[in-house]
Amino acid sequence: MVTLPGKHAAFMGMGPTELIVILIILLVLFGGSKLPGLAKGLGQSIKEFKKATKDEPEAAKPAEPAAKPADSAPKPPAA
Repeated sequence: MVTLPGKHAAFMGMGPTELIVILIILLVLFGGSKLPGLAKGLGQSIKEFKKATKDEPEAAKPAEPAAKPADSAPKPPAA
């Protein structure tokens, strides 16, 4: 873990000042009413991404060709 001088902890290398500036920019761009919806959408997309990467080995298996039923053979035209 990286320790920074002083008593402040860092989030991904950013200090509290940078995080506050980013939050203010987001608030100005999207407005207070849209931020909860954006956060919910981001959370759902991360959840779906994790689920897709977890299920990937099963999806990577080659699919077996579907067997055709005997009834689907073409019939000669009636004369």
